[in-house]
Amino acid sequence: MTARIVVVGSVNIDMVVHCDTLPAPGQTVIGGTFRKLPGGKGANQAVAAARLGAAVTFVGCIGDDDLGREARAALAAEGIDTAHLAVVSSASTGVALISVDAAGQNAITVASAANATLAPAQVDAAGAAIEAADLLVCQLESPQPAVAQAIVRACRAGVPVLLNPAPAPPAPPAFLGAVDVLVPNEVEAAALTGMPATAFDAATAAEQLRAAGAAGVIVTLGSAGLCLADAAGTLRLPAQQVEVVDATGAGDAFVGALAVALAEGADLRAAAAFAQRAAAVSVTRPGAMAAMPRRGELAGW
Repeated sequence: MTARIVVVGSVNIDMVVHCDTLPAPGQTVIGGTFRKLPGGKGANQAVAAARLGAAVTFVGCIGDDDLGREARAALAAEGIDTAHLAVVSSASTGVALISVDAAGQNAITVASAANATLAPAQVDAAGAAIEAADLLVCQLESPQPAVAQAIVRACRAGVPVLLNPAPAPPAPPAFLGAVDVLVPNEVEAAALTGMPATAFDAATAAEQLRAAGAAGVIVTLGSAGLCLADAAGTLRLPAQQVEVVDATGAGDAFVGALAVALAEGADLRAAAAFAQRAAAVSVTRPGAMAAMPRRGELAGW
């Protein structure tokens, strides 16, 4: 059966400039190519899941502008249900300003705009879809009250919750203990545990976050792979070695693929390995949403 996934999250239009090096504070760097692309962590993860075979419903907000219409069209073109993607007249569509250097690393600044208006009432309007899902996926580019309400609706219906706590919040959210699978990167894991960056240990952070309530925790470590903690213990998985073109959407490719595998019934360790393959493919080509792989592309990885 097709996995049913609801994504509550952000929609942006990405403004991407490629440059040799990322600018330091106060520095101007002359870049090369410029591209305008649909993005946002929530939208990227939704597309990643849809391309891998899931039936995806999206809950979020866009502005009543050309960028919003472009973003909606991009999601609809992937077969994603956008009935709960609300149009907000009081705010513009979210925008991300992205610089990508010659090594494929990036620096991102986001103007949340309409994403910041997502409210619990809108989540409740999508309650039937959440309660019928095999998995709920959330991030923190949306307001925490809306994310909390989505998690409440999912938990009441026995629907598992995957949370990508990005960007890192200033303090651990109150709903952290209601999350089934938590997927931070090392910066986010350090913020959630209060661990100094100079003394960060992924295994310790994963174990602490699991002790906080999540049944499974995956700390993603970029080119160093990941650290996973579940009921069976802690596991390190190395990343597949590929030529990196653009790492902008790698984390979203990982989360979307992880969601599909979990919704299809895989255990966390098998799902993590599947997600690593998707992330590896995504960094070998430019863009975030555009780079999300399809199922057949993962066969040889």
